[in-house]
Amino acid sequence: MKSLNFRKQSRRFISSAKVQPLEFFGKITKNHYLCTLIFINLITMAIKNIIFDFGGVLVNWNPRYLLDNYLDNTEEMENLIQVICSPEWNHKLDLGYPFALAINELKDEFPKYKDIIQLSYDKWELMLGGDFPKTVDLLYQLKKDGYKIYGLTNWSKDTFPIAYNKFPFFKEFDGIVVSGEERLGKPDPAFYKLLLDRYNLIAEESIFIDDRAVNVEAAENLNIHGIFFDSQDTIEEKVYNIITENRLHLI
Repeated sequence: MKSLNFRKQSRRFISSAKVQPLEFFGKITKNHYLCTLIFINLITMAIKNIIFDFGGVLVNWNPRYLLDNYLDNTEEMENLIQVICSPEWNHKLDLGYPFALAINELKDEFPKYKDIIQLSYDKWELMLGGDFPKTVDLLYQLKKDGYKIYGLTNWSKDTFPIAYNKFPFFKEFDGIVVSGEERLGKPDPAFYKLLLDRYNLIAEESIFIDDRAVNVEAAENLNIHGIFFDSQDTIEEKVYNIITENRLHLI
């Protein structure tokens, strides 16, 4: 990334001086403007913001938690999931399509399953199996350490308030952008830029965590530090490794 290359050049420029960095900045006047640019660039490279995806990272959402209570046949349940929770159908909801309308359309299309389909609306909360405790612990630790916490989620505008009210950790966020409210979603670059612009975030100062590789790649293309979430057991190490690598060492 261009800014990271400039950071390396800045460090080499400082290290070539015969004085300590802070003394260096204080004594040189001829190149004051250049030194100011270097100093500002180095500071802004430190990580300040952690951006979380929600489903699959913080929240353990799975339609099986609901359907398992009503269907004994595992094969039938898996087939039904492809009907009422297919990626295409979910993404339509994530982009703002009304949940109630989508449910009614499914019942008309699959009358055999109309009662179960209705349950997926009436008892949607049962699809929330809980949280990922180690990721939640990390969130609280990062907040305690002074980092700003943001959310960027593909989620229906109709069901996100249910999850928000269920999990107390959502109150810790400094800002949340929900795809269903914006009619934009990951991995569309405009969705990431919306978060950055709304909260005045600098991409290079931010880490983004998501359980889908395509979403992480989209963030990295915007110079956001990306982490692919594949286990709550390793996420803390991954986050703090990036923080350490980007920490400012002037002295």
